[in-house]
Amino acid sequence: MTTIVVVKKNGRIAIGADSLVTFGETRLPRDYEANDKIIHVGDSFIGLAGSTAHFEVLRRVLGHVQSPRLHSRAEVFDTFLNAHQVLKEQFFLNPKEEDDDPYESSQITALIANPSGIYGVYSYREVFSFDRFWAIGSGRNFALGAMYASYKGARTAAQIATLGVAAGAEFDKSSHGPHRVHEIMLQDAGPAPDHAQAA
Repeated sequence: MTTIVVVKKNGRIAIGADSLVTFGETRLPRDYEANDKIIHVGDSFIGLAGSTAHFEVLRRVLGHVQSPRLHSRAEVFDTFLNAHQVLKEQFFLNPKEEDDDPYESSQITALIANPSGIYGVYSYREVFSFDRFWAIGSGRNFALGAMYASYKGARTAAQIATLGVAAGAEFDKSSHGPHRVHEIMLQDAGPAPDHAQAA
């Protein structure tokens, strides 16, 4: 699986991810393949957990969705609702999980960071807007603990995100470094670094 985190603090937003891909019991570390779990769409960074098939598919799907907008809960929902139709019709998505599911599944779990805030999207297109931080993937519990413990004392969103991903990579068997953290400026927050740092 993975460890992916988003953080908002002091006018800055950060999103980070580990770089390990697994195939059952087989590990594909970063040294063997460019495993970047965060895709860049417009001014948004989207971190994906789950099947490796999602990465290229979602890049292409969001290219098919007319003017994908991701700057509010409603916009994220509408974009992923439109994407669901494209996933089924053009990319052969299997939307079935359980017989008693209330809706078709998009089979995607994602975190989104952009100048408007930080968001989470789950399989049935449930959208959350987070005030401080969140994590997804198999290393999420370790990441959440590390970010909770460091949030008040750390100065920047990038520092907190780095600690979260590092905790996931340290303790979750399906997460591993190196990790990458992207830091951007929250809307109306003044100048900020626009860079990615690897660790």
